[in-house]
Amino acid sequence: MTTPPPQGQNPYAQAPTAPMGQQPGQPYPPQQPYPPQQPYAPFPQQQGAPVPPPPAPTGKRMGKKAVRIIGAIVVAVIVALLKFGAGWFLTRDDAETTSVGSCMHNKGTMTNPDLNEVDCSSSDAQYKVVQKFDGSTDQDKCKAVTDATISYVQYGGGHDVVLCLKETK
Repeated sequence: MTTPPPQGQNPYAQAPTAPMGQQPGQPYPPQQPYPPQQPYAPFPQQQGAPVPPPPAPTGKRMGKKAVRIIGAIVVAVIVALLKFGAGWFLTRDDAETTSVGSCMHNKGTMTNPDLNEVDCSSSDAQYKVVQKFDGSTDQDKCKAVTDATISYVQYGGGHDVVLCLKETK
């Protein structure tokens, strides 16, 4: 059990000082009385059930943040497709996109050919595709094709193709 502190003078107490701007020993100026206050208005009677608490925040900030992240990902995917996918698609040659039975015209030379697909009824049609081997660079495959008189090999960039051609003129 503890004993209460001794009653009497506080040894650590300080003498009161005069307020700012007054000389010590002068009395405080008299205070003005406060104006009378009106009583509070009574609360209206509550009827029915208590008011429910406000709904929790819907997380719109998180939703906007998620939309921005998803939008950035979509933009990055589109840019990647344009850079790699469309670039690959647009650089494909007619040799890659042609099919058996199509006609070709060589805008280049025999040592540096530039084949383009043309209509077979056109006067530009020089060759007819009699066989096509995708994913190969072996031009000897055309030796086994009976109607083939010339072979065309295109390779590089994963676009390997061999066309076995028959001269139309």
